[in-house]
Amino acid sequence: MTARLRLILFDVDGTLVDSQNDIVASMSAAFRSVGQTPPARAAILSIVGLSLERAVEHLAPDLLPATYKKMVDVYKKTYADLRRSGGADRSSPLFPGARAVLDDLASEPMHLLGVATGKSRRGLTFLLDAHGLQDIFITQQVADHHPSKPHPSTVLTAMGEMGVSAQDTVVIGDTRFDLEMARAAGARFIGVSWGYHAPASMTGADAIVEQFDELPAAIARVWSDLT
Repeated sequence: MTARLRLILFDVDGTLVDSQNDIVASMSAAFRSVGQTPPARAAILSIVGLSLERAVEHLAPDLLPATYKKMVDVYKKTYADLRRSGGADRSSPLFPGARAVLDDLASEPMHLLGVATGKSRRGLTFLLDAHGLQDIFITQQVADHHPSKPHPSTVLTAMGEMGVSAQDTVVIGDTRFDLEMARAAGARFIGVSWGYHAPASMTGADAIVEQFDELPAAIARVWSDLT
């Protein structure tokens, strides 16, 4: 029997990299730029995974469109400045064990690795280049071209590009937005406990892992009924 192609899609912030300090600093700067009090750290991290425009609107309802635009612009500039000054290893380091697991998963000929993220194309390119991951992810879906999570567009587009069915696709993420996105696309979902949403918020996940080196075995279990 011919082996089946399997698509493994990763969220980025909170799943692959720990970018929380830069996210909080950038969002706080965005709020201050329009005379608003920045939300609490926990509130800011709770919207990680949404597109930036939707995240700002969620945190500050009822502002004018021009105000949202300024906040988004300030966020992007602040985040870019922090990224340039600190470099990816300092401002958005990979979580422990991530690189070894990615290399292991990518070494399997029937595995196709990809990204489904709320980051911009520019932000993702910088991050992947800085960490030497461009060749790992052969499909890269970013916020520039899709509705915000939990809309399934990123997952559906990745599956279409790779020619892989929903049952042969698994999404790896740290938020309920990732879970809802995967489910809306008909894909499997594995949650990670080290991200920005509590594991309890990812009710219905096919698996939850506590550390990166548990991920390959969890993926194998999720797909065990298809072999």
